[in-house]
Amino acid sequence: MNTNFLLSSDSNNRSELLKKKIIHYYIANGDATIADLGREMDLSVPTVTKLVTELQEDSYILDFGKQDTNGGRKPNIYGLNPASGYFVGVDMLKDKLNMAAIDFKGDKVQLEENVPYELKNTPASFDEFCRIIEDFIVSLPIERNKILAVGVNISGRVNPVSGYSYSIFYFDEKPLAQILEERLQAKVFIENDSRAMTYGEYMKGVVQGEKNILFINMAWGLGLGIIVDGNLYYGRSGFSGEFGHFCMFDNEVLCHCGKKGCLETEASGSAFHRILTERHREGSNTILAGKLDSGKEISLGDLLEAVRKEDVLCIEILEQMGFNLGKGIAGLMNLFNPELVILGGTLSLAGEYISLPIKSAIRKYSLNLVNQDTEIKISRLGERAGAIGACLLSRSKLLGMIRY
Repeated sequence: MNTNFLLSSDSNNRSELLKKKIIHYYIANGDATIADLGREMDLSVPTVTKLVTELQEDSYILDFGKQDTNGGRKPNIYGLNPASGYFVGVDMLKDKLNMAAIDFKGDKVQLEENVPYELKNTPASFDEFCRIIEDFIVSLPIERNKILAVGVNISGRVNPVSGYSYSIFYFDEKPLAQILEERLQAKVFIENDSRAMTYGEYMKGVVQGEKNILFINMAWGLGLGIIVDGNLYYGRSGFSGEFGHFCMFDNEVLCHCGKKGCLETEASGSAFHRILTERHREGSNTILAGKLDSGKEISLGDLLEAVRKEDVLCIEILEQMGFNLGKGIAGLMNLFNPELVILGGTLSLAGEYISLPIKSAIRKYSLNLVNQDTEIKISRLGERAGAIGACLLSRSKLLGMIRY
């Protein structure tokens, strides 16, 4: 199989660009005839036929035979060959990894969730990170050379063009993406986790044709993914979406960014944990008292389970957090006027316990006409959004479909 044109960055090779556009068309629209492609790409039938034939020879395109039509000559229909290549996605969370693999058409091949991993900004933690990814790749029912790219999600400030992460594993002068490529022996793209989750929902989740979207990633931290006119918005250096660091509160809580008053200090998983601990010390009751008293680690799963068991204190804290967050989202809506706001990340699994106070604050603080334009939905992919999004983004980046 010839993979050179996929890996090539030569923007002057017209034939290679057209081949990538054909694959992009099939990804976006599904199977089609040569006539359909010609009309969409404004190319002659002989030109499209030549390109599709070369893609068939390289095993990227399959001929599915004659298409059923009402009389007349039946055209052949073509589509992507799912086995022509595979993509791996890795979503890094505070205490676990979620990993996935998809085929060339974007269908899931394997998903491994909740792999234990303690994220620390140390070389040893990085070595363990690489080992877990390598073990996952080896476990796949796929030949190693069929893996065309690996996508790795990292929270915080990530420059996907330069390949540097400035939030974690910034030990070396070489870009993190390059170091990972050397360790994993595969093409690697790094990406901000919220943006990858946004792309996962856009391609395979709750999005139904909307082109202007905000994705709120509610986990230990607070992130934002932005899609404008169907394209991910990156900003100048890939640092867009730092929603959690809106300065919204006159408090003395130090955010992990080093500043005080950030939205994240009153509306995130870390805020939930801190406020619960403070309220318990002040005498409030909670079913998590035993863990708090013993100093045992409390996960987001523990906090959500307490909410589901109708722990009054946890529900009260979550509702206030939701209202705080909704106030911030209202500001985003007034600014972007989106068609859709998606509530995602681990805390979105709380369902209406968090979505109702968010919506209440949005109604109170957003402009009425803007509010009427925007639908609010819970993520369909849930905690799988990051790993699936990393897979899909690595495919799109390899094909040159992402505009930075």
